Amino acid sequence: MKILITGNLGYIGPTLTRHLRKVKPDATLVGLDQGFFAHCLSGPQKLPETRLDQQWFADVRRIQPHHLQGFDAVVHLAAISNDPMGHTFERVTHEINCRSSIEIARMAKEAGVRHYVFASSCSVYGAADGAPRQEEDPLNPLTAYAKSKIGTEEGIRGLADAEFVITCLRFATACGFSDRTRLDLVLNDFVAGAVACGEINILSDGSPWRPLIHIEDMARAIEWAIDRPAANGGDFLAINAGSDQWNYQVKDLAEAVAKVVPGTRITINSDAAPDKRSYRVDFNRFRELAPHHQPQVSLAEAVEGLKDGLEQIGFSDRDFRNSDFIRLKVLNEHMAQKRVDVDLNWLN
Repeated sequence: MKILITGNLGYIGPTLTRHLRKVKPDATLVGLDQGFFAHCLSGPQKLPETRLDQQWFADVRRIQPHHLQGFDAVVHLAAISNDPMGHTFERVTHEINCRSSIEIARMAKEAGVRHYVFASSCSVYGAADGAPRQEEDPLNPLTAYAKSKIGTEEGIRGLADAEFVITCLRFATACGFSDRTRLDLVLNDFVAGAVACGEINILSDGSPWRPLIHIEDMARAIEWAIDRPAANGGDFLAINAGSDQWNYQVKDLAEAVAKVVPGTRITINSDAAPDKRSYRVDFNRFRELAPHHQPQVSLAEAVEGLKDGLEQIGFSDRDFRNSDFIRLKVLNEHMAQKRVDVDLNWLN
C-alpha cells in the first residue's frame, strides 16, 4: 500500500507516521508539507520523518495531478489548524483548508486513489446546548476554521463512490505529547502551565464543554479510515471520532491536571464572557463502525505523558504562550522576518 500524508510536519503527523510504520511495515509512506513548523521539534531522539520513505516539500495549494499518481490512500491533515490562526488568516484558511482540500480530493479520484481521509473537526457543532451532538444534528460553525471543515465535507461528498471511499473524521480536540508538540490546545496548555508555573489560568469561566482525543487515538482512527470498505459506513462518511468518556468541561480538565501535578493552583476568570464554543459529542457511530480502533488512552495517561515529555526536555518557559509551541506565533515570526508573505507563501 502507498499512502500520502499531507501536513505531516505538524503536530499529528509524527505520531501518525510512527503508528502507520508499526501497523503497516511494508507500506510506502510519503509526506507532503510546506514546512512552516518543521523546526518546532520537542525533543525527539531522531527526526520523525526518517520513518517515511519520502518527504516532499510543497504547498497543498499547488499540488498537481502527477503528485497523486500511484497512491492507494491520501490522508489529508494539512490545514491552518486552529481558531486564532483562522481568524488572523481568514481568507487563506478558506484557500488552504477548504478549496485545496476539495481540489486534492478531485485530483486523487482522477489519479485512481481508492481512499481519501479528511481530518475534519467536532468544532463544526460550535455552540450546542443540550444532548451530545450526533452526525445528523444541525451544525453551527462559529469560526473560519470550523466553517472550512464543513465547506470541505460538503464539497467532496459528491466525489465519493465505491471506487473512491471518502472518510471525514470529525475529531475531538487533540491532546498529547508529540515530536512537534503544540501548546495552543486546551489540555496541553493546562499541563504546560502546571509544569512551568505551578498554575493553570482558565481564560473563560470554565464551564464550556469540550470533547478530547489523544493523538495516538487519532492515528488509530486514521488507520481504520484508510482501510475502511465502502460497505462499512458508505462511500461517503462524516463521523465523530473520539470517545463519550472524553467529554469534559474545561474546569474538569484543569482539575485533572492538578491531580497529576501536585501543588498546581487553578485560577478562573470569573469576569470573562461565556465562551460560545461549547458542545458535547456522541461517538456511538464510531464505536459501532470501528470497534477495533477505539480510543485507548485515558485522560490521566494523557496528562502524565504531557508532564513527562515536557519535563524530559527541561521545559520551564513561563512565557510559553509567546513561544514556538504556539503555531500562530511561529507564523507571525516567519512574517516578521520576511520569510513568508501575508498569503503564507515562502519568500526565501
